[in-house]
Amino acid sequence: MKTKTPSSTLVLFSGGQDSATVLAWALSRFDRVETVGFDYGQSHEVELEARIQVRDGLMRLNPEWESRLGQDRLVDLTGYGALAESALTSDMEIAWQADGLPTTFVPGRNLVFLTVAAALAYRRGLERLAGGMCETDYSGYPDCRRETLDAAETMLSLGLARKMPIETPLMYLTKAQTWALANEIGGGSLVDLIVERSHTCYRGDRSQRHDWGYGCGDCPACELRAKGWQDWGASR
Repeated sequence: MKTKTPSSTLVLFSGGQDSATVLAWALSRFDRVETVGFDYGQSHEVELEARIQVRDGLMRLNPEWESRLGQDRLVDLTGYGALAESALTSDMEIAWQADGLPTTFVPGRNLVFLTVAAALAYRRGLERLAGGMCETDYSGYPDCRRETLDAAETMLSLGLARKMPIETPLMYLTKAQTWALANEIGGGSLVDLIVERSHTCYRGDRSQRHDWGYGCGDCPACELRAKGWQDWGASR
């Protein structure tokens, strides 16, 4: 009888709602899951603490997840963040630019993240990458589109001389559907963990508690998260 080869993935994990949902999704599917995060000088650095709390919380939710969840790495990319100046890395107003993109757009962020993550996955013997990129309810970032990620997947696979698939389970989901997916995977306990421990707010505000979690309530990230929560609630 042929033995099944254990499956593995490296999750790009920021500590936000989307990556928390993707990490739970990966833990429910793969035998071995590791995580990588990036310090790129983001002003909402509170998400780096959220990463730790969400990871710990996920392990407590499910003994099987605890056995599958392995190493975490936090990579220092502050030099890149300083070059790719944006409202997330400097004292800049959150607004729309003349090119139609918000000032929160960090040029090439996902491309840099994926390249670094692929190098780590290669060395760790992990088969694929997974991330919370989405082109349905998002801020219009071009490096979140599946077309971009398909090109990145091809580039990485060629450059590493081995396949490096990029899994994006949220790509075509609305934020309401992302909340629903979390509930489907881990029930109310996972939803509560994401509400209480994950961080999405661009301003790094943890002083205001809403039904959907903590945040300023009026930055683009908070608005998307809040609308998704309301739409999900209305559909139940």
